[in-house]
Amino acid sequence: MTTLVHTRADLAAARAAMPGTVAVVMTMGALHEGHRALLRAARERSDHLIATIFVNPLQFGPNEDFDRYPRTLDADLTVCAEAGVDLVFAPDRAEMYPSGEPMVRVNPGPLGERLEGASRPGFFHGVLTVVLKLLQVTRPHLAFFGEKDYQQLTLVRRMVRDLDVPVDIVGVPTVREPDGLALSSRNRYLAPAERQAALSLSAALRAGAEAAARGGDAEAAARAAFDSDTAKLDYLVLTGPDLGPAPAAGAGRMLVAAWVGSTRLIDNVAVEIASPT
Repeated sequence: MTTLVHTRADLAAARAAMPGTVAVVMTMGALHEGHRALLRAARERSDHLIATIFVNPLQFGPNEDFDRYPRTLDADLTVCAEAGVDLVFAPDRAEMYPSGEPMVRVNPGPLGERLEGASRPGFFHGVLTVVLKLLQVTRPHLAFFGEKDYQQLTLVRRMVRDLDVPVDIVGVPTVREPDGLALSSRNRYLAPAERQAALSLSAALRAGAEAAARGGDAEAAARAAFDSDTAKLDYLVLTGPDLGPAPAAGAGRMLVAAWVGSTRLIDNVAVEIASPT
């Protein structure tokens, strides 16, 4: 049975009754199959599973989609129940930030100012602040994050390491539609033509990964495969697994962000870089 709580006090009481290994999956709601994959992975590795549902205002810029971000709590609770979630913590804004916007926030460092951070100033300050707060109130042993938000996953791992937060961060592979589109709560904003245009992101990543495996120019191949007539590219880069410079050969990561109509989408894939031919 899934229990829903809205306050820190009720969360603390429920958490105190959870012996054994506790896992958490943090979400902003509008749950889809990608979230189901996170919940399944967490359920398999824990005795008790907590899901959080909170649309965090700190990570939305002044011209972003906070007000129209989908709120679907009833449907989300059904997903959580089906996935075997023990406890759902769904606080309101005042419960998470009782004194208003926090004066002290987590600074993500230089990596937080690149890629998503460059396009969305202050974004990762808001993300890491709410993640740290949720880790403090849920006190999990394991926290599961999707690889689709790869920069977020990388920064959360760095934060818990640098700040000695006693939790293991587990990455879960991206879930895709049969045609390759990465699942995202924002996909529901896409009109049919935009949904087709959004395939440019995954097509570019596939082309880049294939070029990297041949020892070719991965970024050039990815840009050539991206349809700039139907989507507006923000960034497309090849990096190392830690988002530092790409190695001459070995494991890497290719990341892309683009606007499709008024919707901004991100995606990434692991690549294996062969020595240049």
